Amino acid sequence: RFGDTKNCLENCLEICKVAFDENHANIIPNLMNYGNVLRSMGDLTRARTAYQRAIVIHRLNFKEEGQQSRLLKECEGAVEDLTDEIDDDSSFMSKVSSSYMPCSSHSDSCSTDSYQSEIELIQKQITVADIESKGTPVIVFTDIGRDVDDEMALVLLSSLKRKHLLNPIAVITTLSPQEDRANLARGSLDTVCMADVPVGIGGRGGVADGVELEVYEADHAMSSPSICNSGIGLACQALESVPPKSSQIVCLASLSDLALLIEEHEDLFTSKVKEVVIMGGVMPLDSGDTLTPDTAYNNNCDLPSARFVYNKCQELEVPTATLSRWAAYGCPIRPKLMDELAKTKHMVAANVRRVSRGGLERLWNKVVRPPDDPGREKLPARCDARWFYKTFCGTDRVPEVLPPSIWTRVEKLNMYDPLAVLICVPSYRELHFRCRTKTVGGVSHAVVGTSESDTGVRDRMSLYREYSQLFVDALQGALHEPEMPQGSEKEPDILVEETNKIRNARNRAA
Repeated sequence: RFGDTKNCLENCLEICKVAFDENHANIIPNLMNYGNVLRSMGDLTRARTAYQRAIVIHRLNFKEEGQQSRLLKECEGAVEDLTDEIDDDSSFMSKVSSSYMPCSSHSDSCSTDSYQSEIELIQKQITVADIESKGTPVIVFTDIGRDVDDEMALVLLSSLKRKHLLNPIAVITTLSPQEDRANLARGSLDTVCMADVPVGIGGRGGVADGVELEVYEADHAMSSPSICNSGIGLACQALESVPPKSSQIVCLASLSDLALLIEEHEDLFTSKVKEVVIMGGVMPLDSGDTLTPDTAYNNNCDLPSARFVYNKCQELEVPTATLSRWAAYGCPIRPKLMDELAKTKHMVAANVRRVSRGGLERLWNKVVRPPDDPGREKLPARCDARWFYKTFCGTDRVPEVLPPSIWTRVEKLNMYDPLAVLICVPSYRELHFRCRTKTVGGVSHAVVGTSESDTGVRDRMSLYREYSQLFVDALQGALHEPEMPQGSEKEPDILVEETNKIRNARNRAA
């Protein structure tokens, strides 16, 4: 976590004050590391100051073209880059104090102190989006903590960020308890080298007052003063930072917060967003003149908001791309992948493997309940024991005596949200998915997966290898390990094994 590293380096610098003379050369590496961490966290001015001090100490100890000149050039380059970034940000930041409204229209009024602190927090975290070098700006709405695919979506996002394909500029957590979800999102982002991505707290996501749904435990989930209390305010300022029609909004959760953003800031939304990507589902494309959301879980959390978002996007001529559950069914993973990812020893991978088993057990305990049982929460009625066996166990034959524990029967897992992130990249969308489109008002709206027979996945084995490798790259990259784990260099053994299992199952079915 960059936050932890920052504290450690500050302690190191304090020790240096005692152990060395004021301008001792041994202080230089600590200052450079400190500047790098501050820059990663978005604190550009302090980062530049750290590098500037390193330059002064270097010149007092070494000749400019002599020993350790490489370090001097590295520091000078960092100062130059940071100065450019600070200058680029200054014009944008001047707008923040005049335009930012930290409280949405339905919230209580904010105090002057909290208003100012929110402004200062966003000033540190939001920078002008650089599309050419960093990729497409993306704002993510997530209910992380419900199941592992939200967190795995962030892992995959970090891999795409490293490739400069996507540039996450804000992550908003929704679904009560949204504050706990923000803590998990902040920790998860920090562990995969995305400490510079700001996190904001959204709304209840359609959950009634007084009701809080589960958030799984994780050692890396911690409260942080860097989390913005107003997710909508953060989203607005993130959109202000991007060029016209350049940003994508990715909804991996209830559409409540996006509906509020569109309702309260319609002009900003229309001018800045080029596409809305939704993990959800729509009614059959030939069922009407427009796209209509179906009863997918994310839609069902707040169906009026889902309908509002789809209607408004079509009315405002903002394209949408919907990835349905059928696409996830078209490219399942096996529990074996979780085991292999955990071998990286990354804390997120280890926790995801633990939670996956617990999550499936909890889902099983819900689907076996009667349709009107409140213990099912928002789970659609179609999700019963037969559905579970067909979805996760590779058969629609449900035993007469239901097992108390289901994990040993599981043959496959579905990763919904990582696929939704993947289709944000045009090259991946074209390579791995078949999109059906519906044109409304001259604007095409894409749908990936319209039925069990039309999953929208071109080649499940190719797609499986693609996103599995992206997971591995992200986790290994976050740990700064120079080598891939054994069997992962070009064609990971695990992926070959899993591909063969999928192929054999297909041949048996044929």
